[in-house]
Amino acid sequence: MNDCIFCKIANKEIPKEFVYEDEEIMVFSDIHPVKPIHLLIVPKKHLVDFTDVTEPLLFQKAGTIIQKLAKEQKLLGKGYRIVVNGGGAQIIDHLHFHLMGPVGIKI
Repeated sequence: MNDCIFCKIANKEIPKEFVYEDEEIMVFSDIHPVKPIHLLIVPKKHLVDFTDVTEPLLFQKAGTIIQKLAKEQKLLGKGYRIVVNGGGAQIIDHLHFHLMGPVGIKI
């Protein structure tokens, strides 16, 4: 999609520092964090909504990456949230998952 900011990041049109990146998924910090740790886990393929996913392996891979990140970011035992907005509730119309924590701390 031409005007999608996440597609531009995936295509390296907009520079971004990645916490994790492979051929299918990229992870970077949210520019408007609501917790000290607020990462976006984003498929590189443009999918508008959670319901647009036709390859279940994408969910499996994203889940594995989120598990790894929760451990690396030392969120285990401190509380974390994984959030997916959809159906028009998302600000950016490109599927992405939020990993946020620790739960009891606000910024």
